[in-house]
Amino acid sequence: MAVSFDKKDRYTMEDLLQIMALLRSPMGCPWDREQTHQSIRTDFLEETHEVIEAINQEDTAGLQEELGDVLLQIVFHSQIEEEKGTFQFGDVVDGICKKLIIRHPHVFGEVIVDSSGQVLQNWDAIKRKTKGNKTQRELLEAAPRSLPALMRAAKVQNRARRVGFDWPEVSGALDAMDSEMAEFREALASENSAAVEEELGDLLFSVVNVSRFTKTDAEQALTGATDKFIRRFAEVEHLAAERKINMSDAGLETLDELWREAKAKVRGASK
Repeated sequence: MAVSFDKKDRYTMEDLLQIMALLRSPMGCPWDREQTHQSIRTDFLEETHEVIEAINQEDTAGLQEELGDVLLQIVFHSQIEEEKGTFQFGDVVDGICKKLIIRHPHVFGEVIVDSSGQVLQNWDAIKRKTKGNKTQRELLEAAPRSLPALMRAAKVQNRARRVGFDWPEVSGALDAMDSEMAEFREALASENSAAVEEELGDLLFSVVNVSRFTKTDAEQALTGATDKFIRRFAEVEHLAAERKINMSDAGLETLDELWREAKAKVRGASK
């Protein structure tokens, strides 16, 4: 039996909350009722990435839709907790409003700032105080381990930079990257897999350091490089098909020649 719900030309936040509560009710949807924080957490991650994709594609209509999907995830998780009697969506809204007011004393208080840098310093100081972080280490550890590794590395490095723990210029970061590359080569020569993993991590961390100095988003740069590889590989595949070359049997020398040709062709097409 269908549940009665008013059809409208335009719905509100209150309507969304009511719909979610209904879906989770005995009269609602069996699938929605079965879900837990753990069962839908990957959905949250996926919807967030789809928002990022819409932003990257400058797809305004897509962005509107995907933001709605992210909002649904927030409402879903809030509804699960409301059923437990812990908190509800209104508490989530109240909490973020209070946080924004507290962390913007230059807007809602008497504090004066001259730059975005001062804003971030104040933000970190207030965050440490409100969260009870007594040391800088605790602030660094607060960067979630569930973040993409390159993003988390950049966040940790930026937090360290705000207390002066950083190279004065990019040359120091470049020298450190060269040093980490040398140590990585030594680990490879040792054939010690644990050392290889550790030194590769140090090398990647140093690359993120360089990306900060060049004001480059390491995550976005790697995504672009991966996309470029796919385009070039597709051209290699096309060239091989044209010349009736079986890529699996072609050998490294032939594939390398095709790769160089594809690289030049794709580079020329992008100009």
